[in-house]
Amino acid sequence: MTEKPKLLLNLYWHMHQPDYRDSVTGDFVLPWTYLHAIKDYSDMAYHLEANTKAKVSFNFVPILLDQLEDYAEQFKTGIIKDPMLRLLSSPNLDKISRQERRLIKSSCFKNYHEKMLKPYPAYQRLFDLHQSLFGDGYDNTLYLSGQYLADLIVWYHLAWMGESIKKNHYLVQRLIEKSNQFDNEDRLNLFKLIGEIVTDIIPRYKKLVKSGQIEISSTPDTHPILPLLLDFTTTFDAMPNANMPQNYQYSGGKLRARRHIEMAQLSHKARFGQAPTGFWPAEGAVSHASLSLMAEHGIAWAATGEAVLANSLIKSGVALTNKIDYLYEPYRVGDKDHNIVCFFRDDSLSDKIGFEYSKIHSGAAVSDFVSHLEGIYHAYPTDKSAVVSVILDGENAWEYYPYNGYYFLTELYAALSDHPYISMTTPTEALKTLDKEKVAIKILPEISAGSWVYGSFSTWIGSPDKNKAWDLLCEAKRAYDSVIKTSQLSAAELVTCERQLAICEGSDWFWWFGDYNSNDSVSSFDALYRRNLSNLYTLLKLPVPLSLNRTISQGSIEAATHDGVSGAMRRGQESIA
Repeated sequence: MTEKPKLLLNLYWHMHQPDYRDSVTGDFVLPWTYLHAIKDYSDMAYHLEANTKAKVSFNFVPILLDQLEDYAEQFKTGIIKDPMLRLLSSPNLDKISRQERRLIKSSCFKNYHEKMLKPYPAYQRLFDLHQSLFGDGYDNTLYLSGQYLADLIVWYHLAWMGESIKKNHYLVQRLIEKSNQFDNEDRLNLFKLIGEIVTDIIPRYKKLVKSGQIEISSTPDTHPILPLLLDFTTTFDAMPNANMPQNYQYSGGKLRARRHIEMAQLSHKARFGQAPTGFWPAEGAVSHASLSLMAEHGIAWAATGEAVLANSLIKSGVALTNKIDYLYEPYRVGDKDHNIVCFFRDDSLSDKIGFEYSKIHSGAAVSDFVSHLEGIYHAYPTDKSAVVSVILDGENAWEYYPYNGYYFLTELYAALSDHPYISMTTPTEALKTLDKEKVAIKILPEISAGSWVYGSFSTWIGSPDKNKAWDLLCEAKRAYDSVIKTSQLSAAELVTCERQLAICEGSDWFWWFGDYNSNDSVSSFDALYRRNLSNLYTLLKLPVPLSLNRTISQGSIEAATHDGVSGAMRRGQESIA
């Protein structure tokens, strides 16, 4: 009797931050890239280094890698372009400006308090003092002493440190134990440690690639929604009654889509020594045209959401039954000249890690996850390997876990790497295994355009605020095209303008517009998006339209931050199955 093939687990972490830099001043406007580096990118590498039998995949977006290298250069040269890092290393916080005081006050409590502030009594006391001083609505910033500001900015960075660093680095342990009255030397030492951690992120992942323990894929350059660049009307596949922007199409979208793919390939080769084999298209957003374009550029595989597969099978005339019959295998899309293999994530298992397991004990969470995989294994046919793709954000979930998910990930990797009939793998290795098993990859005749969120593009287009943002981008693109045709810009200016256009095309700006997000988050991204568009006009040597002075989206005071439909993460489906 032939032994049943193992279940192939494609555990795949997506790493992404939009460009937080002001292209005119060069300064970073928001600190999230380096904060996630010291917390999440560092911890996620550590768990693989600590368990060399574990095997997973990561997706790094080029615009994130650009920023990590920018930070590394800042620490190398001493020219610090992030105001929070400048303040951390500032020798006298008593003498900083009122604006800088406000920045520390407004920034240093931005985290999930339950897991990142309350566990530290000294940090909680700083928050209580803040509440007593500012609870009446008045700006009492001038009453904050330099020592209060020093303690606050140190605790902010200590709270954002990855658990692997807290457990293994003496400086962090000493500062946590000291708890207050941090001096200039403390702050400078912490500043230097942050520089070391951030500078080492890309080399650590490169080493994991070289060892064969991970595969790293890429995403079109600045994380644009390729199907929408190519054709707004693909929205109607999953949203037939959607309202559209006033502009019918994005001018020159196919050329721009090509450019984003090509830039991603160049970026990946420069950082990791070879072009990426696979892509996680921004937000798992796919259409037949976008997948074909990736295939033309030699991308062997891509990944997206479960709902896209379900909608595509229905569009192809296939009746859906139990998802055990269709979800746990890759499909081929394209024609005989250019085709690409698609993996489809298990929404339920992915969302369990993203939203559910943070609420229960790590042992129970790991047991539940492994139990679900075992159920799939036993229910799956015996003649081929099931390929289970669990794909999710590798950054934002962990602040909701105790200890940044340290115990959950440690126990998860241990359970999976030692399991008798679950094999941790990567997309490329999974395809090689199926080839050895002589499994023919099924052809998916039709693709229903959509993303990993609900199988549609509703997070990025269709509402008044999102459509307004698209119209502003379309107007800026027409201005860009008109200036390019005049040949008035130098070669260097052209490069700068194209880079700025690419930043404006990123998906994140559209993600945040809408009243399902908090007004504070919406406000910061709204302002940065309009700043980016304004900078594009400035670089094109054109007057900035007055429309960019007006807020696009307000957000909501009532919006939740971790309910699966708001904030930096969303569920792939309406509810956990």
